[in-house]
Amino acid sequence: MVKKFSNSVSKVNQIIDLVSEQITDGRLSIGDDLPSINETSKQLGVSRDTVFKAYTELKQRGLIESTSTKGYFVKEKLYNILLLLDTYTPFKETLFRNFTQNLGNNDYKVDVLFHQYNERLFKTILRDSIGRYSYYLIMNFSNDCFSEELNEIPKDKLLLLDFGNFEKGDFSYICQDFNQSFYDCLAKADDRFRKYRKIILFFPKELMHPASAIDYFARYCTDRKFDYEVIHRDPTEKDIQIGYAYICLKQHDLVSVVRACNRCHYKVGEDIGLLVYNDMPVLEIIQKGISSISIDFAEMGQKAAGFIKSHQKIQEFLPTRLVLRNSL
Repeated sequence: MVKKFSNSVSKVNQIIDLVSEQITDGRLSIGDDLPSINETSKQLGVSRDTVFKAYTELKQRGLIESTSTKGYFVKEKLYNILLLLDTYTPFKETLFRNFTQNLGNNDYKVDVLFHQYNERLFKTILRDSIGRYSYYLIMNFSNDCFSEELNEIPKDKLLLLDFGNFEKGDFSYICQDFNQSFYDCLAKADDRFRKYRKIILFFPKELMHPASAIDYFARYCTDRKFDYEVIHRDPTEKDIQIGYAYICLKQHDLVSVVRACNRCHYKVGEDIGLLVYNDMPVLEIIQKGISSISIDFAEMGQKAAGFIKSHQKIQEFLPTRLVLRNSL
């Protein structure tokens, strides 16, 4: 067991990472003995307490076991995976469910965390997780800027998800395009939009959706000579007018628009048009069907599981699709 320690990660976590890697790549097999705490302490030039803490954590993760007669040995081959998402939404749940279902056996343990678009929390989670996981599946903090903290993760262990309008180099990614694909989906709804006098995009100031989408929305409306407006706040009842079409990027804004229509006795799909971002099963039944623009988050989960199981690099932008229903 040979290790050159880095100053950026604790020695305990680096020992954990070393043993985990040896189990993952087959250098250590189920039942193989590990060096004793004293032997590892001498080999690595660290304290016995450091080795003991690392071995204790490996036992808690289910990777190794110990007995009074045999000492420490490999219990099973287990891949620990960090799935770091931005916020909880129903479509992120779809991603997670399809990811875990497609992993398909007990060799994988998945920890799900959310950074809530909090940059300090994002950096803290990454810093604390380095060396603790076999793979890292991460929704970056920004769509436009690669987070430097990600460089601390080996490229073959990192998969970037969802956001990705930045130089990704040799890192694997499964991302979506929030710009031209947004424009193209709107273009497929030309005939539906022509029924309305004006198109409104709700884009509240606090929204973390890429702001570049506004430019592509404006370009689409200008190219088609549609009257349009971008409102940088949540919808109010006064915003809802007969003959207007509305695009909502937040689930909360969808609820606000539908609620306002119910109060004013407007019919969605007739009096007003409605299109939302990110599809969910419930959209099939609300107001006889709400139209959406979305990637397939189930497909993202499936492909992410494929990355883990195949150990092969993937670099792919998922197609963004328009789902037309009664609301537009």
